Amino acid sequence: MTAPIFSNHGCRLNAYETEAMKDLAQQAGLENAVIINTCAVTAEAVRKARQDIRKLRKANPDARLIVTGCAAQTEPETFTKMAEVDAVIGNTEKMVGATWQGLAADFIGETEAVQVDDIMSVTETAGHLIDGFGTRSRAYVQVQNGCDHRCTFCIIPFGRGNSRSVAAGVVVDQIKRLVDKGFNEVVLTGVDLTSWGADLPSEPKLGDLVMRILRLVPDLPRLRISSIDSIEVDDNLMQAIATEPRLMPHLHLSLQHGDDMILKRMKRRHLRDDAIRFAEDARKLRPDMTFGADIIAGFPTETDAMFANSLKLVDECDLTWLHVFPYSARQGTPAARMPAVNGAVIKARAAQLREAGAQQVAKHLNAQQGIDHRILMESTVMGRTEQFTEVHFAQAQVEGSVVAAKITGHDETRLLVG
Repeated sequence: MTAPIFSNHGCRLNAYETEAMKDLAQQAGLENAVIINTCAVTAEAVRKARQDIRKLRKANPDARLIVTGCAAQTEPETFTKMAEVDAVIGNTEKMVGATWQGLAADFIGETEAVQVDDIMSVTETAGHLIDGFGTRSRAYVQVQNGCDHRCTFCIIPFGRGNSRSVAAGVVVDQIKRLVDKGFNEVVLTGVDLTSWGADLPSEPKLGDLVMRILRLVPDLPRLRISSIDSIEVDDNLMQAIATEPRLMPHLHLSLQHGDDMILKRMKRRHLRDDAIRFAEDARKLRPDMTFGADIIAGFPTETDAMFANSLKLVDECDLTWLHVFPYSARQGTPAARMPAVNGAVIKARAAQLREAGAQQVAKHLNAQQGIDHRILMESTVMGRTEQFTEVHFAQAQVEGSVVAAKITGHDETRLLVG
């Protein structure tokens, strides 16, 4: 049997689902196939998916090539028109065992070449549970999928559907299994994580889930939260930040911009002062807190003064880890119909933001020298602090262990020990 080849694009949730698809394909007995799990967040992401498809077809001329993921969901015709592609599978279908059984039984005859249903009609969580992936030290648990918000630049709700939550009891049980398997850190992940619980009975909040996990899984050493919308953070999550040392002091914020008018045109639910206030409040509760953030450069109608507000926000929120996105119009979104910023200007502004981010990283690395940290080892020589800063060790450590060590220096991109 020739095991399927998987190629993953995009976010951590896609990576989680790629691992789930590997399980489903193996159980179905699918062989001699290439599966590309695409991303649709930008036009560039779709271009890279098409490039990867052509590359993988050339390297595997006799394999059956299947395209799935958000880009397959939002624009299936883009991929059905490609001669290299044999089948296109939607985001709901990719998580269903019957889909893979059909593909394994008779790829062309009994199985439709295009299986993409209306994602907006999906109401179940459809979370295929897997017991960890990535490194042997850190596991990711999907607790939410989809998004009910309609930011004017974003195509993702049309790829993921409306928000659906995994019940707290199911999440706790899975984390208990992960701890029993030896994982020292669990990361909660989702498309719109802070909306978790809105569709569940009694409408619990993400903070309720975090507190429940920490209470019911006392042997879990470290719990981490992936990207959040700060305007949706609830009182219990703030309490967890203040009182729970096992909740890691690193939050990635979905900020997108630093100018109020652009935030309104993006249809975001916060203003710049809300972001600044949240960062200040969280740091008062947890002085060692670090922040990452998503920021878009060159959103339609963005003037120099508006962009300057995004640059200032980096300092005002004291952001350390920036994910900078040059604006890329997505067909079918309201922002794509707004007056565009010149492409060269977008590129230059993105470069300015990245430089500001590099300066923030340098400041953070300098401040860590001589500090004692507890570091989760992702390999024998590389680990991460509680703030998610990469650390390189001169002497080998036990992969998966949590090591107490003093930082002796840095090499401009990572911290050093020894």
